[in-house]
Amino acid sequence: MKKVGYYVGLVASSLALLAGCANTSTKDSKASESKSGKTEISYAIWDSAQEPGIRKIADKFEEKNPKIKVNIQVVSWDAYWTMLEAGATGGSLPDTFWMHSNEIYRYGSNKMLLPLDDYIKKSKDVKLSNYPKGLSKIYNVKGSQYAVPKDYDTIGLWYNKKMFDQAGISYPDETWTWDTLKENAKKLTKPDGSQYGFLAPLHNQEGYYNFVYQNGGTIITKDKKSGYDNPKTVEALKYYLSFVKEKLSPEVTEDKKRAEVMQNGQVAMGYFGSWNLSAFALNDYMKENFDVAVLPKANDGKQSTIFNGLGNAISAKTKHKEASWKWVEYLGSKEGQDMQAELGVAISAYKGSDKVWVNSNKTFAIKHFVDMVDYAQIRPYSNATSKWEDKAYEELKPAYLGKESLETASKKITKTMNKALEQEK
Repeated sequence: MKKVGYYVGLVASSLALLAGCANTSTKDSKASESKSGKTEISYAIWDSAQEPGIRKIADKFEEKNPKIKVNIQVVSWDAYWTMLEAGATGGSLPDTFWMHSNEIYRYGSNKMLLPLDDYIKKSKDVKLSNYPKGLSKIYNVKGSQYAVPKDYDTIGLWYNKKMFDQAGISYPDETWTWDTLKENAKKLTKPDGSQYGFLAPLHNQEGYYNFVYQNGGTIITKDKKSGYDNPKTVEALKYYLSFVKEKLSPEVTEDKKRAEVMQNGQVAMGYFGSWNLSAFALNDYMKENFDVAVLPKANDGKQSTIFNGLGNAISAKTKHKEASWKWVEYLGSKEGQDMQAELGVAISAYKGSDKVWVNSNKTFAIKHFVDMVDYAQIRPYSNATSKWEDKAYEELKPAYLGKESLETASKKITKTMNKALEQEK
């Protein structure tokens, strides 16, 4: 969950973003507090599709806490981390914000986040035992908890029912394997290039990571070394890239184009995470033509889907620690988590709330996302994931585009990744 899924972020200039961040975290926040008579706290997120639901949760929170006002700031994924980095350097981080597995170690280990252990111990609503152990562990750095789990996600196979009906093909189900996927991708691909059977973009979480783990490979080993030179990993990558090589998939290297080719009727199938539900449910073409199934398994029967989740964190330098904690506590409470799930915002991390999320949408078979948790694989991460993961994209791209052999690309990635991982120790 790098969570570079189909995020529909707002576009704004860096200066505007930084100014908006500072207004609620430094001296200006005191001014706004004196004018309104309320303590105003900022909450930064990167997915505009989730904003309407979160606003409703914030409204309910404000009803219960009339002296606190929550200002939601939506920033696109890339700009979000630029904003946080600049805010951390200048001492003007948002009061509260989303945290990701790629970045938690850097922010937590450098004392940019407020340790939440004492707050959690005193809380009646937030108990880490109420969330998946793997998610809570992600946001624990050197023994301190720096975020409360917000949600979790898995990856599903979205497919165009109309295209399947026209081709006379049965819809995907739990019996599908890699062979089934390839066979039907060929049937759904038109020779004139107007329609592709499967979308195999240059993407990890919503792409080749799933195939790697289904094949018994790995991206990062237990002893923190690259898994790109693992024969099983190479085999999975070769299969994945074959869709592009055989022209069963368009070449897609830009994140924003992935959903576009699905919604434009160019592709019959594609892997997308559960967090896309809000955006897909608002798209008329998706609602009319698409549904979702579990991921196809490897030919030997091994199943896997990448599993990840976000956390809600608080700036170590916020001027409003108590108000910020009340907001994060509410977001992590059963009431807040059930509300998030009911509104279809995301699969809430709180035990049992996933059932509420499943019932939030009757258009798509979203229960499959929850069912796959039984064999889900935590998204590979280290103390500084983005340093090697972004580089892996760059070094895999020539092989993806057919300009270099996969074996050569894998060797390059392995060398670069191991060097980065060694520096983390």
